[in-house]
Amino acid sequence: MIIPIASVLAVAIIAFILVVRPKDLPPPEPEDPFAHLDERKAAIYENLRDLQFEYRVGKLSETDYQKTKQDLQRELAAVLAEVDRVRAELASPVSTPKAPPATPAKPKPTGLVCPSCGAKFEKQLKFCGECGKPMKAAKA
Repeated sequence: MIIPIASVLAVAIIAFILVVRPKDLPPPEPEDPFAHLDERKAAIYENLRDLQFEYRVGKLSETDYQKTKQDLQRELAAVLAEVDRVRAELASPVSTPKAPPATPAKPKPTGLVCPSCGAKFEKQLKFCGECGKPMKAAKA
């Protein structure tokens, strides 16, 4: 009894595979160009939070903490630059040749202290390296 049912099922599956053509299948969803960058950015933020926690509980020395934090911040800056590049590439027409990137003007340092957590920094940052909140309202 089981063999005839299995045979009929196998024939039905083979017939379905042979009848359904690839052009009859719906097109795949377009891949999000920011998906892998968003995942990488989230991983770096998580690593920064873990690093800060390990430093605060005493697992890392000050020099190791600062060096690792700077490395992670550089990596984050590269990911954010790539996000901006992809966004600009998607916004520009395809036929227009790419112009060389303009050198951005250096912003005036408006503050070196985070308004949220009070962390102090040597140079102006967009986001606090300690709590991750925007530094727009920071005051020296």
